[in-house]
Amino acid sequence: MPAGLFLQHNNHGLKFIYPLLVLFFLLPDAVNAQLPADTVPARPDTGAAVADTLPAADTVPVLPIVYPVSARPLYDTGWALVPADQFPVQTIQWEILSHHPFFPFSFKPVSGGAAVSRFMGEPHDRPGKEWLFYCLVAVVFFFALLRRFFPKYFTDLFRLFFRTTLKERQISEQLMQSPVPSILLNGFFAVSAGFYCSFLLSHFGLNKAGDFWLLLLYCIGGLAVAYFVKFAWLKLAGWIFNMQYAANSYIFIVFIINKMIGILLLPFLLILAFSTGDVYSVGLTLSWCLIGGLLIYRLFLSYAVIRNQVKVSPFHFFLYFIAFEIVPLLLVYKALLVYFSGNA
Repeated sequence: MPAGLFLQHNNHGLKFIYPLLVLFFLLPDAVNAQLPADTVPARPDTGAAVADTLPAADTVPVLPIVYPVSARPLYDTGWALVPADQFPVQTIQWEILSHHPFFPFSFKPVSGGAAVSRFMGEPHDRPGKEWLFYCLVAVVFFFALLRRFFPKYFTDLFRLFFRTTLKERQISEQLMQSPVPSILLNGFFAVSAGFYCSFLLSHFGLNKAGDFWLLLLYCIGGLAVAYFVKFAWLKLAGWIFNMQYAANSYIFIVFIINKMIGILLLPFLLILAFSTGDVYSVGLTLSWCLIGGLLIYRLFLSYAVIRNQVKVSPFHFFLYFIAFEIVPLLLVYKALLVYFSGNA
């Protein structure tokens, strides 16, 4: 009864005791849940291995630093500086260079023997064509000046050469009355043909003079002398045989064709001077065709003019052409070969 009375009178107090009891029994688990990770008691080892899937924070591999550029030490402590009052700037610079880790500035310089050719460069002078280029530019410029200062002469020259007018006799007389452009164009022919002959002789290995410029001088002088002698001989022959008009007509045709050869050879001079291989071969062949065609054209024109004034057969005129046009050039060429061979 006393217990029943106690429970009856303290019914309201038990309402507070029950939650305290529940909290008391659950308190150890709550306290264990609040403990830090390093205070959790170790679990008993059951013999089964548990794989750790989390990587350890201190297992990152450390890679060694490699310097593959040089096997020399990166740090050199063997510095010996001179006091500041003894050329400080030069001394410091030399110390820096002599202790360079990659370049051996402290070595002795190479001198003499095969080591020089091995470690030191030798000057090499490669011959170029600069002066040839400038000379050809000067030739083209000279032709441009002639074309600029004597436009009417060039117009009549091309009209007469291509026979585009019926007034050939009148145009011929006008050209004969212009001695200054005629003489200048004759000189231009000697220079242009001299360059062409020099290129041919050098190409075929017949340059006995050794130097190209000396060969060029000989070619220009030889052509000028040959045609001057020819001009004087034709004048003398016309006066001796009383055929001045026929001789003057023939001289006029010869030098007109020469002027055209000098003008038309200009592009071929540039090709022969600065090209090689197939381009050079094509240019050389075309130049031969051009010169051969002009010489044949001169032969027919000369015969047409001479036949109207002198009774001569084609065979005799052909013999004259061979004797006074081809043979002198061959003799001059042979004499030059003999002269250069004797001086070699």
